[in-house]
Amino acid sequence: MSISSDYLENVFSDPHAASESPLRPRPQVELCRRGEIRAEKFLDAATEVFAEKGYQHARLSEIVARAGGSLATLYRIFGDKEGLASAILERRLDMHTHLLRDLNLTELPPEQALRRVAIRMAQVMARTDSQVVYRIVIGEGQSFPALRDWFFDHAVASIRATLADYFEQQVAAGRMQLASPKAAAAQFYMSLFGDQIVRLAAGSNQLPGVDTLEAQALAAVELFLQGTLPR
Repeated sequence: MSISSDYLENVFSDPHAASESPLRPRPQVELCRRGEIRAEKFLDAATEVFAEKGYQHARLSEIVARAGGSLATLYRIFGDKEGLASAILERRLDMHTHLLRDLNLTELPPEQALRRVAIRMAQVMARTDSQVVYRIVIGEGQSFPALRDWFFDHAVASIRATLADYFEQQVAAGRMQLASPKAAAAQFYMSLFGDQIVRLAAGSNQLPGVDTLEAQALAAVELFLQGTLPR
């Protein structure tokens, strides 16, 4: 798992980007290439520990032991454990915001487009960092409402908006029948992995493998299409 140097520079060094985020501002630090690599290792190690032990039981000392470096360096870059959680969410947001952008849905009929969406989202859902993020924003959402709201208002809203735009185009072309493309986008999104998200929020430590997630998502697509395609 890697992050581009440009992304790290934006996340850790751009005061304007920090001021636009409703998340608690992180320490403003200048990172050399070695510092960028260390920050990346901290994030990867934190993702592993959060996945294994949950956010509340994760210890910064264990994260440092896995990543290398020092506790002082971790505090300098991220501030504390909540700062690490925020950074994981920001890294995930970058992926999530662009999740459907390269699928060229506009050119595809619903049967192909929604299957592509299902497979792409299943592949992302199977990632360890995805599971950590859902545990934090849902399982810990009451403790960290800013983290929760920011993720849903940006990452989730971005995917739903892309789906709603696609549904509107298909309705206009007579390829789908939907009373509300926006509502349909929300329903379709939750139908793919709503059950798995609930399991994560309830404390489940592991989701099915990517093949099982893809099969479940494709089954949800077939059910959705039965109710939306013209007859």
